[in-house]
Amino acid sequence: MEDLFTFAVIDASDYVFGFVGAIIGIVVGILGIRAISARSLASARSEAESIILNGKRDAEANAERILLEAERKALERQKAHDAEIAEARSEFKETERRHAKREDLFDRKEESLAQKEQQINKAAEDLRQHEQKVANLEAKAEKLVTDQVEMLQKMSGLGMDEAKEILLARVEEDARHEVAKVVRNITEEAEEKANERAKEITLQAIQRYATEHTSESTVRTVAIPSDDMKGRIIGREGRNIRAIEKATGVDIIVDDTPGVIVVSCFDKVRQAVAVESLEKLIADGRMHPTRIEEVVAKTRTEIGERIIKAGKDAVLEVNLRGLHPKIVEAMGRLRYRTSYGQNVLRHSVEVAYLSQVIADMLGLDGTLARRCGFLHDIGKSMDHEMEGGHPKIGMDFARQFGEKSEAVLNAIGGHHADIPSTTFYTPIVMAADAVSSARPGARRESMERYVQRLQELQDIAMGEPGVDEAYAIQAGREVRVMVNAERVNDDEAYLIAHNIAKRVSEEMTYPGEIRVTVLRETRAIEVAR
Repeated sequence: MEDLFTFAVIDASDYVFGFVGAIIGIVVGILGIRAISARSLASARSEAESIILNGKRDAEANAERILLEAERKALERQKAHDAEIAEARSEFKETERRHAKREDLFDRKEESLAQKEQQINKAAEDLRQHEQKVANLEAKAEKLVTDQVEMLQKMSGLGMDEAKEILLARVEEDARHEVAKVVRNITEEAEEKANERAKEITLQAIQRYATEHTSESTVRTVAIPSDDMKGRIIGREGRNIRAIEKATGVDIIVDDTPGVIVVSCFDKVRQAVAVESLEKLIADGRMHPTRIEEVVAKTRTEIGERIIKAGKDAVLEVNLRGLHPKIVEAMGRLRYRTSYGQNVLRHSVEVAYLSQVIADMLGLDGTLARRCGFLHDIGKSMDHEMEGGHPKIGMDFARQFGEKSEAVLNAIGGHHADIPSTTFYTPIVMAADAVSSARPGARRESMERYVQRLQELQDIAMGEPGVDEAYAIQAGREVRVMVNAERVNDDEAYLIAHNIAKRVSEEMTYPGEIRVTVLRETRAIEVAR
């Protein structure tokens, strides 16, 4: 029991000591915490004071910077304002100067107007006085004229009406003379300008249209491999050659010329059919009338197709529309027609383009001129089958197949002056036709015909009285005539040139034109000894 009590007491004392220790520990902890808190608070206060101090410094610096920036902006605004004020002042001064200048100008004009008004008033007064003097002089002149007329009537014995008639007759004669001089001057000036303009237009048209200068040959021959082939072409008793001539409508000339036979025909289409048929027959080797007829028929069909294609190609080249198929075919036939060696279809295309260029330069319808130029020689595709010249044949043919334009029809029928020109397009086509025919290389003649033409030119020139020498130059496009200066004067020289040109036009056939130049000169020769 005692032990139990002792143990209890001991346990109670232990509990009390533990409690007291815990309280002491708590007190010590609280004191430690307070000490730590006091130090942390002091540190925080110190840091807060430092932050506040730095903040004040930054605020002061920012305030100073903001103040400086505000001052700078205020200064810039002040400068801009000063500049605007200075500019406004300058404009105001300039405006004042202009107003002052205008006022000065107005003052001068006012002064000038006042002076002019004074001058006008003075001139009006002078004019009034002058009119009065003129009126007085007119009265005196009328009286003087009346007196002179009466005196003249008494002296001449003529009445007033008779004198007027004589005076009017003299005035009319003088006026006619003056009018004739004016008309002559105007005509010469107009002709000179027209010639210059025509040359300019023609040269530009030629330069703007460049085409080939080659011509097709009009001689058609067929090469044969050997002279034995000539016998086969002729056939037994001439039946093969007669069959060829009958089927094609040509003449076959078989002579002693080695290696060739000649095909002659005025129709170039039939001539082409014959030549190609012969070439096929020679290459094939079979030569009898039936085979000849088959080959000729086939060749004629092929050439017909080529004719249509050539016509269509030409129409497409010149860019024309609305042509009847018969007209297109007729133009295609011109591919096998030549004039002095010049292919007529190519000539027609060339004339079409030249006509368009000339018409455009004159301010006319170039498309219509191109149509006129292209169809102008269409009559040549059928003139060997019909009576009459190719201009009329072509005009009738074009009218028959739907060509309604008067300009086109007149250009076809009148491009050789067979009918009067009714539109501007006919002389344009005539000029383009002459340019195309006369340009270098367009046409070709045989040497014999060329020499003959030169000789004819010289003979015509030498036939005129007073001519000493005559030379055909520039390929027969000019004849130069030397006359005797002692027998022929200047006026007679012009007459000789006119007579030669007239005889050449009447007696010769030639492309283009021929110039006649008559030269008359006097030479004084003395020998120094």
